Amino acid sequence: MTNDTLDFTYSNSEEPHIQRTKAIIKKYPQIKDLMGRYPKTFIYALAIVIAQLGIAYYVKDQSWWMVLIVAYAIGAFANHALFVLIHEFSHNMVFKSKIPNLLGGIMCDIPNAFPSSVSFRKYHLKHHAFQGHYDIDADLASKWEAKLIGSKFIGKSLWLLLFPLFQALRPPRLKEIQFQSIWVWINLVTVLAVDIAILILIGPMALLYLVASFFFSVGLHPLGARWVQEHYLVAPPQETYSYYGPLNKLSFNVGYHNEHHDFSFVPWVNLPKIRSIAPDFYNNLVYHESWTKLWLRFIFDNELSLFSRVLRSDKGGLSVSSSSEKDFFSGMENKESNMTIR
Repeated sequence: MTNDTLDFTYSNSEEPHIQRTKAIIKKYPQIKDLMGRYPKTFIYALAIVIAQLGIAYYVKDQSWWMVLIVAYAIGAFANHALFVLIHEFSHNMVFKSKIPNLLGGIMCDIPNAFPSSVSFRKYHLKHHAFQGHYDIDADLASKWEAKLIGSKFIGKSLWLLLFPLFQALRPPRLKEIQFQSIWVWINLVTVLAVDIAILILIGPMALLYLVASFFFSVGLHPLGARWVQEHYLVAPPQETYSYYGPLNKLSFNVGYHNEHHDFSFVPWVNLPKIRSIAPDFYNNLVYHESWTKLWLRFIFDNELSLFSRVLRSDKGGLSVSSSSEKDFFSGMENKESNMTIR
């Protein structure tokens, strides 16, 4: 593994999760009991959507600066939670059939003011299967993006502030992912129609609240450190990191990222149980305890940049001859897609 401050870190090793998943299941077969859908997730999602729309109505007569304060202090946490629940719907971890999960994700997208649920679903499942593959993994910054932002405070702050826009510019490089689909358009039309309705029927401050909540939830806010926490190389060569701090309570355990990559067919409610069952596989890994501390470190530490990620020249670090490993990952993907309710 080699590294250059003006380039990504390149690795010839396989991605880190396949072998650990196998080892954990072999040693702790009871982990399988944690797998399955959690339909109650829909109730949480619906409640947060209603709450966000209610707050948007409540602030409709407030000044713009007050709206931004409310969005930063409250709305960001609500929209971030909805992103996590979109993630659950994307993994088909709420309902048995694909379409209800797609619709659930679109519902979560309504307070985000920008359509992203269906597109995220397309890219995120590839991220699991091909972690670190530049032409497939949308979680990686584009090379032009990393060079433009650099490693200084101003560039990284702007990147966090405009994070959704930079993500929206990544699809052209993802050669194997077809962006267009009827569901992408359903997602787009639904969210934009709600935006227009809110603007006309409630007013511009209500829409400003939702837009600001969206940008704060994924960017220039301590919650934005979640994107840094997951795969940025703060302790190389380890390339996936978990967060075990208190904000997991408001974020549906999304911080348990190593656990999620190892067992993507375990719902959010059971992720902490994975670490409890198999502490010898997780407590020896570097992990984060504060998103705020990491957020500040990322902004101010010139050693961290968008290049602080691992890339692989082959798919997931698997050699052509490693058919058993490919079959294992394919099996996990099929299990996730076809899993029956437990």
